[in-house]
Amino acid sequence: MLQIVMFVLLTLTMNPMVLVEFSENSDLQAWFVINDGVMGGQSTSSFNLNADGNGLFKGKVSLENNGGFASVHYRFDPLEIANAKTLALYLKGDGKRYQARIYANTNDRYSYIAYFETSGEWETIEVPLANMYPSFRGRKLDQPNFSATHIEEIALLIGNKKAESFQLEIQKILLM
Repeated sequence: MLQIVMFVLLTLTMNPMVLVEFSENSDLQAWFVINDGVMGGQSTSSFNLNADGNGLFKGKVSLENNGGFASVHYRFDPLEIANAKTLALYLKGDGKRYQARIYANTNDRYSYIAYFETSGEWETIEVPLANMYPSFRGRKLDQPNFSATHIEEIALLIGNKKAESFQLEIQKILLM
Protein backbone atom coordinates (compact mmCIF):
# COMPACT_ATOMS: atom_id res chain seq x y z
CA MET A 1 0.00 0.00 0.00
CA LEU A 2 2.86 2.38 0.79
CA GLN A 3 4.25 1.78 -2.73
CA ILE A 4 0.94 2.87 -4.27
CA VAL A 5 0.72 5.99 -2.09
CA MET A 6 4.31 6.93 -2.94
CA PHE A 7 3.63 6.38 -6.66
CA VAL A 8 0.50 8.57 -6.57
CA LEU A 9 2.31 11.35 -4.68
CA LEU A 10 5.26 11.19 -7.04
CA THR A 11 3.13 11.33 -10.17
CA LEU A 12 0.96 14.16 -8.84
CA THR A 13 3.95 16.36 -8.09
CA MET A 14 5.86 15.75 -11.32
CA ASN A 15 3.24 16.40 -14.05
CA PRO A 16 3.66 13.00 -15.71
CA MET A 17 2.86 12.15 -19.31
CA VAL A 18 0.88 8.92 -19.40
CA LEU A 19 2.09 6.70 -22.25
CA VAL A 20 -0.10 3.76 -21.26
CA GLU A 21 -2.61 3.08 -18.52
CA PHE A 22 -4.22 -0.30 -18.92
CA SER A 23 -7.83 -1.16 -18.14
CA GLU A 24 -10.21 -3.93 -19.14
CA ASN A 25 -11.15 -1.77 -22.18
CA SER A 26 -7.59 -1.12 -23.41
CA ASP A 27 -6.92 -1.51 -27.10
CA LEU A 28 -3.78 -3.55 -27.71
CA GLN A 29 -3.58 -3.07 -31.50
CA ALA A 30 -0.45 -0.90 -31.27
CA TRP A 31 1.33 -3.57 -29.19
CA PHE A 32 3.29 -6.39 -30.84
CA VAL A 33 5.61 -9.19 -29.78
CA ILE A 34 9.06 -9.81 -31.28
CA ASN A 35 10.84 -12.97 -30.16
CA ASP A 36 14.14 -14.52 -31.17
CA GLY A 37 12.30 -16.40 -33.93
CA VAL A 38 13.32 -13.48 -36.16
CA MET A 39 16.83 -14.99 -35.90
CA GLY A 40 15.83 -18.67 -35.82
CA GLY A 41 15.28 -18.98 -32.06
CA GLN A 42 12.39 -20.78 -30.39
CA SER A 43 11.30 -18.48 -27.55
CA THR A 44 7.58 -17.84 -27.23
CA SER A 45 5.63 -15.00 -25.65
CA SER A 46 2.29 -13.25 -25.69
CA PHE A 47 0.84 -9.92 -24.64
CA ASN A 48 -2.77 -9.70 -23.50
CA LEU A 49 -4.99 -8.09 -20.91
CA ASN A 50 -5.46 -10.15 -17.75
CA ALA A 51 -8.62 -10.40 -15.63
CA ASP A 52 -7.58 -7.27 -13.68
CA GLY A 53 -7.29 -5.21 -16.89
CA ASN A 54 -3.48 -5.03 -16.75
CA GLY A 55 -1.14 -5.77 -19.64
CA LEU A 56 0.39 -9.22 -19.23
CA PHE A 57 3.63 -10.08 -21.04
CA LYS A 58 4.49 -13.73 -20.47
CA GLY A 59 6.20 -16.62 -22.10
CA LYS A 60 9.26 -18.82 -22.19
CA VAL A 61 12.76 -17.88 -23.31
CA SER A 62 14.57 -20.69 -25.08
CA LEU A 63 18.27 -20.89 -25.91
CA GLU A 64 17.62 -23.48 -28.61
CA ASN A 65 18.75 -22.65 -32.14
CA ASN A 66 20.71 -19.55 -30.99
CA GLY A 67 17.65 -18.05 -29.30
CA GLY A 68 17.49 -16.15 -26.06
CA PHE A 69 15.00 -13.25 -25.97
CA ALA A 70 11.36 -12.22 -26.01
CA SER A 71 10.02 -8.67 -26.24
CA VAL A 72 6.84 -6.65 -26.45
CA HIS A 73 6.72 -3.31 -28.26
CA TYR A 74 4.34 -0.35 -28.29
CA ARG A 75 4.58 1.95 -31.31
CA PHE A 76 2.89 5.35 -31.60
CA ASP A 77 3.06 8.62 -33.51
CA PRO A 78 6.14 10.71 -32.62
CA LEU A 79 5.66 12.05 -29.11
CA GLU A 80 7.36 15.23 -27.90
CA ILE A 81 9.14 14.52 -24.60
CA ALA A 82 11.56 17.45 -24.28
CA ASN A 83 10.72 18.00 -20.59
CA ALA A 84 10.72 14.34 -19.57
CA LYS A 85 13.62 13.04 -17.49
CA THR A 86 12.41 9.62 -16.35
CA LEU A 87 10.58 6.59 -17.71
CA ALA A 88 8.38 5.19 -14.91
CA LEU A 89 6.96 1.67 -15.10
CA TYR A 90 4.32 0.59 -12.59
CA LEU A 91 4.44 -3.20 -12.75
CA LYS A 92 4.60 -6.52 -10.99
CA GLY A 93 7.42 -8.74 -12.17
CA ASP A 94 8.57 -12.20 -11.28
CA GLY A 95 11.92 -11.42 -9.68
CA LYS A 96 13.76 -11.51 -13.00
CA ARG A 97 15.83 -8.92 -14.88
CA TYR A 98 14.33 -7.09 -17.88
CA GLN A 99 15.25 -4.29 -20.26
CA ALA A 100 13.32 -1.11 -20.92
CA ARG A 101 13.88 0.12 -24.45
CA ILE A 102 12.97 3.36 -26.17
CA TYR A 103 13.23 4.28 -29.82
CA ALA A 104 13.61 7.91 -30.82
CA ASN A 105 13.00 6.92 -34.43
CA THR A 106 11.56 3.58 -35.52
CA ASN A 107 13.67 3.75 -38.70
CA ASP A 108 16.82 3.50 -36.58
CA ARG A 109 18.04 -0.07 -36.20
CA TYR A 110 19.09 0.54 -32.60
CA SER A 111 17.30 1.42 -29.39
CA TYR A 112 18.27 2.99 -26.08
CA ILE A 113 18.21 0.50 -23.23
CA ALA A 114 18.39 0.19 -19.47
CA TYR A 115 18.19 -2.95 -17.33
CA PHE A 116 15.93 -3.25 -14.30
CA GLU A 117 15.26 -5.93 -11.71
CA THR A 118 11.79 -6.90 -10.55
CA SER A 119 10.91 -7.88 -7.00
CA GLY A 120 7.82 -10.05 -7.47
CA GLU A 121 5.67 -7.29 -5.91
CA TRP A 122 3.94 -4.24 -7.37
CA GLU A 123 6.57 -1.54 -7.73
CA THR A 124 7.52 1.58 -9.63
CA ILE A 125 10.66 1.20 -11.71
CA GLU A 126 12.21 4.57 -12.55
CA VAL A 127 14.67 4.75 -15.41
CA PRO A 128 16.47 8.07 -15.99
CA LEU A 129 16.30 8.70 -19.74
CA ALA A 130 19.84 10.14 -19.75
CA ASN A 131 21.15 6.76 -18.46
CA MET A 132 19.69 4.81 -21.38
CA TYR A 133 22.47 3.87 -23.77
CA PRO A 134 22.31 2.97 -27.47
CA SER A 135 22.43 -0.72 -28.28
CA PHE A 136 22.05 -2.91 -31.35
CA ARG A 137 21.66 -6.69 -31.05
CA GLY A 138 22.98 -6.67 -27.51
CA ARG A 139 26.03 -4.56 -28.22
CA LYS A 140 26.56 -1.10 -26.80
CA LEU A 141 27.16 1.43 -29.56
CA ASP A 142 29.82 4.13 -29.49
CA GLN A 143 27.26 6.95 -29.43
CA PRO A 144 25.92 9.27 -26.72
CA ASN A 145 23.19 8.19 -24.33
CA PHE A 146 19.57 9.14 -25.01
CA SER A 147 19.00 12.88 -25.47
CA ALA A 148 16.25 13.05 -28.10
CA THR A 149 13.24 15.31 -27.72
CA HIS A 150 10.77 12.75 -29.07
CA ILE A 151 10.12 9.01 -29.09
CA GLU A 152 8.11 6.69 -31.33
CA GLU A 153 8.27 3.33 -29.55
CA ILE A 154 8.87 1.70 -26.20
CA ALA A 155 9.60 -1.96 -25.52
CA LEU A 156 10.21 -4.42 -22.71
CA LEU A 157 12.58 -7.32 -23.27
CA ILE A 158 13.81 -10.34 -21.36
CA GLY A 159 17.07 -11.97 -22.43
CA ASN A 160 19.14 -13.20 -19.50
CA LYS A 161 21.22 -15.78 -21.39
CA LYS A 162 19.24 -18.64 -19.86
CA ALA A 163 16.13 -20.66 -20.60
CA GLU A 164 13.36 -19.44 -18.33
CA SER A 165 9.65 -18.77 -18.06
CA PHE A 166 8.65 -15.20 -17.32
CA GLN A 167 5.66 -13.02 -16.48
CA LEU A 168 5.47 -9.24 -16.28
CA GLU A 169 2.18 -7.54 -15.35
CA ILE A 170 2.01 -3.87 -16.33
CA GLN A 171 -0.48 -1.32 -15.02
CA LYS A 172 0.94 1.92 -16.44
CA ILE A 173 3.92 3.52 -18.13
CA LEU A 174 4.67 7.22 -17.65
CA LEU A 175 7.22 9.82 -18.63
CA MET A 176 8.10 12.32 -15.90
